[in-house]
Amino acid sequence: MHHLRRLRPLVPALIVPLILWATVIESDEALYAKAPLRAITETSMLHPLSFSPILVWEKNVNATHYEIEFFREQPAICYPDTASSEAVWRSDDVYASSYNPPLFLFAADLLGRAPLYWRVRALDFDGTPVSLFSAVMTLYTSAAVAPSVMTVPLPIASSEITAPLLYPVYHWVRPYRAHAFEVALYAEDPPENPDAEPIDTMTTQLSEIYDQKPRITQGFFYWRVRSLDEAGEPASDWSPVLKFRNDPKDNWEIAVFGDSISHGGGHISYGPADHEFSWLSYLDFPAINLSMSGDTSETMLERFEADVLPFHPRYLLILNGTNSLRAGVSAAEVIADLEELKARCLANGIRPIFLTLPPINPENIARAFDEPTADDWQTQFSLVNAFLRTEVHIDVAAAFSTHPLLPTELALDGLHEDVIGKQLIAQTVNRAWPETKQQADRLPAQ
Repeated sequence: MHHLRRLRPLVPALIVPLILWATVIESDEALYAKAPLRAITETSMLHPLSFSPILVWEKNVNATHYEIEFFREQPAICYPDTASSEAVWRSDDVYASSYNPPLFLFAADLLGRAPLYWRVRALDFDGTPVSLFSAVMTLYTSAAVAPSVMTVPLPIASSEITAPLLYPVYHWVRPYRAHAFEVALYAEDPPENPDAEPIDTMTTQLSEIYDQKPRITQGFFYWRVRSLDEAGEPASDWSPVLKFRNDPKDNWEIAVFGDSISHGGGHISYGPADHEFSWLSYLDFPAINLSMSGDTSETMLERFEADVLPFHPRYLLILNGTNSLRAGVSAAEVIADLEELKARCLANGIRPIFLTLPPINPENIARAFDEPTADDWQTQFSLVNAFLRTEVHIDVAAAFSTHPLLPTELALDGLHEDVIGKQLIAQTVNRAWPETKQQADRLPAQ
């Protein structure tokens, strides 16, 4: 019924000691340090791009941003590990694996007349390269190719890439001259029905929007995006339309209910649209993602009726409480919320399965988000996890138990696990699922 493309975990063992984590990370970093980034966009004299092209390269999940260089001529000497003095344009303000270069600023006289050249490499949070530069790519342009005045949308995780998101994140390639963006959401496909009116619109100056509303569909929802000028007026045509589906009629048996750890994202620059950073992507079974970034144990209860009951899953995997505890809410209050959530689940025929809370790293949280963490967070986490282990649960925290803090190698920002960390969560769930499912079936759900 649900045709989802699953990602194969890279870490073979369920419980990986920290020394093995370090070995895996170091070998990955060594590989990235030796390997050049691979440019995807290719052009030729017969297949040029417009004067305002969009260049694309492979995503590097160890990067937080990228550095791109442009040349007016093929550089005579170009070292793969060193920025070139021959570059006429350089930017490291690139936070996606795509870029719309302002060719008019540094090569207007060459457009349509002679090729330009470019290359790109991946950087970490401190600006240290985590890859070599890509090969120098030739960029042919032509006035005969119409500039892409549309903002190019990227598939969101509410597609068939991974588990659908009840709270979608809309993400797109940012045109260089764009000031802001407008996203329009429809209940019908605008190209098929030109008179279709949006059911909602959202604006932002960023290249993504986290939807603050649960999007429960009857069939599909459709969305598109366009650029706005400084006056808030349209500055581009609408993008092509993308669609997503969160229809209770699809009868999802399993749902995940949590905060941003489950909503998706990590390594500072990646969000739920980056499916590599969703632990649901690595599950052996389909599940709908009812998580919401920023959720607390209190807001989880507030949205239970509206967000969970319409789907009425048989099993509800619950990973929540981290945001409450790190903000200073007591373990007793969080446990009371979780007990109430369990009662509401059972009263509605839903079998709750709790996931214990992985550790966090306050120093890295402060570095990434400039947010404080409660001094006694470890004590409070331990109390909540002790309670959860008395319930039907999956002990996710045990996969991180070899270190009292969440290692930087597993979560750069100290809160959201990166790819290997998300794989560890999924592997823990996959391994425990058959037995835990049987335990949940014995719960007195009405």
